[in-house]
Amino acid sequence: MAGKRDELAQGGDERDGQSPVEQGPADGEKDVRDEKDGAADDALAADAEGSDGPDGAPAPRRTLSTPIWVAVCVIALVAGVALGHFGLGGASTIALEGKTSLSSSELDSTIATYTFDGVTTNVTAREVITSGGSELDTALNDDGSYSVPAAANVLVYAQNEIILQDAERRGITASDDELSSYAEQTLGSSDIASIAESYGMDEESVRAMLEQRVLVEKLRDAVCETELPDQPSAPAEPEEGAEDTPTAEYASYIIALLGDEWDSEAGTWARTDGSYYATLSSYAITADSATYAAAEAAYNIASSLYSEAYSQVSDEWQTYTRNLLSGATIQIGSLVAS
Repeated sequence: MAGKRDELAQGGDERDGQSPVEQGPADGEKDVRDEKDGAADDALAADAEGSDGPDGAPAPRRTLSTPIWVAVCVIALVAGVALGHFGLGGASTIALEGKTSLSSSELDSTIATYTFDGVTTNVTAREVITSGGSELDTALNDDGSYSVPAAANVLVYAQNEIILQDAERRGITASDDELSSYAEQTLGSSDIASIAESYGMDEESVRAMLEQRVLVEKLRDAVCETELPDQPSAPAEPEEGAEDTPTAEYASYIIALLGDEWDSEAGTWARTDGSYYATLSSYAITADSATYAAAEAAYNIASSLYSEAYSQVSDEWQTYTRNLLSGATIQIGSLVAS
């Protein structure tokens, strides 16, 4: 289990110390996810499935740290956006000069503020520490104090909240069915209670985590003109010795990728000016017969098309979020770098 937890942590540690505007697109999918974030979500799914410890004993509960939440919950933004400035003072704040820990009574005091759309919002240490379902124990020191959240994590939290607020003011919501579908897709289960138990989280936190991800994805889809297709899955490899044997399964796989380039009624190409014809026309493909080599070639084309669309969506999303976040400011009391 320790190995799985380390693998899970690596999915987020790549982004530790970075604000979401510095992370590049995420999609847990390229959803928009790149393969790196897909690996983070895959690690979550694998960890949820492989929950037994040595000798079949129940594994210890797991939690998602703030950096993991960044990998799981943020569909990422763009580098080059600087928000606000460091240094914070005020009646409900803590003077943090040189301070690296807080008492339990200070967790709900303001350590930062951010202003967006004319509204200033306070940020507490507890909110940052527990964002994404993390437990307070993740910041608990041996002496009973709590580590002051790193400035980078405070910035990530504030920027995530701004993005979610933008989704809310656009009237974007996440239905129960959408949460279940997303959980099934990324975590391998739609049972929120089971997910919560597996990760040592409460069900409310799991729902909030899933809702945030769905809202940001729907916001991305609403503001980006380019439509991101489903990320293709590789065809199943044939059994040894059957590499050149045509099958109906490979034909169905290819035709599903071809879309309007294939005429299902005629059982042949509908047009020859599409993305697939130049490569696949050299293979013998019928409505019920195609080889693994042809399916693999179709997969390579589909993957390339997906990458191109993903890059375009990424550019559009980054432009949008750059403009959105440039209208916000944040003041951070924590000067802790990491």
